[in-house]
Amino acid sequence: MSRPEIDQRSLERRARDEQIAAEPPLAPLELPADAVALPMEGHLARQPRRPLAVAGVVENGVVRPLDPTVRLPERSRVIIVAAEEN
Repeated sequence: MSRPEIDQRSLERRARDEQIAAEPPLAPLELPADAVALPMEGHLARQPRRPLAVAGVVENGVVRPLDPTVRLPERSRVIIVAAEEN
């Protein structure tokens, strides 16, 4: 069993942390009755850069998307996630 770490906060910091912890939780936002809920995708669409997941295959060391309609901008940054073939 691990030993708890020694609290190295100053007395002022401890008092402030206790004050914050004792505050009641914030009330939910009051939205107008006609407010429309948007999915997270709606929020992400407003971002200038958004992540995109694309399925693909590797042929001769080149990654090719399976969907021929996918077009990535030149010099796009990509992360390749591969699964081992059994």
